Amino acid sequence: MAKMARRPFLGTVIAGFPCALLGQSINTSNPARIPPVLSGQDRLGEHHTIGVSSTNFKVISPDAGGGVFIMEHTNRKKGGPPRHLHHNEDEWFYVIAGEYIVEVGTERFHIKSGDSILAPREVPHVWAFVGDSPGRMLIAFAPANKMEAFFRDSEKRLKSDEYGHDAQVYRTYGLELLGPPLSLEG
Repeated sequence: MAKMARRPFLGTVIAGFPCALLGQSINTSNPARIPPVLSGQDRLGEHHTIGVSSTNFKVISPDAGGGVFIMEHTNRKKGGPPRHLHHNEDEWFYVIAGEYIVEVGTERFHIKSGDSILAPREVPHVWAFVGDSPGRMLIAFAPANKMEAFFRDSEKRLKSDEYGHDAQVYRTYGLELLGPPLSLEG
């Protein structure tokens, strides 16, 4: 598997999250209104399910003035979303527990606890949980744009064990559906 150079990767992450790192867009009018989100909890105390994962929203779009949306996926079944790309957001993955396969562009990476990878906007990507024990992964979108709405709306439309495959729905939220999920056979 290919390895990413750390220095360019970190520079890209820092450039992708200026609002969170520099405090320019963070809600400073009343910081007490943005409490910590405890382990296993959702920012608003909600429960979300999409595809093969349950999801907790950790930083919602208004918290950082639209600069970032962060959620935690907990996977108990193998699999992941279909291949897609974002026209307007960079997507960052950080594995807390478990093992995942992530393809960014034409490169495939096997990532596990403590590893992270960035899928820049306009670059096709796909991921799948492949571990034998439950997996947990933080996923951040910068800027947030319509990503929180995409996950809320997808959750309402789909059964709990599937991901959406409607190209028009993806386009509505600034994404492109490009192909099927990763094959986990072979």
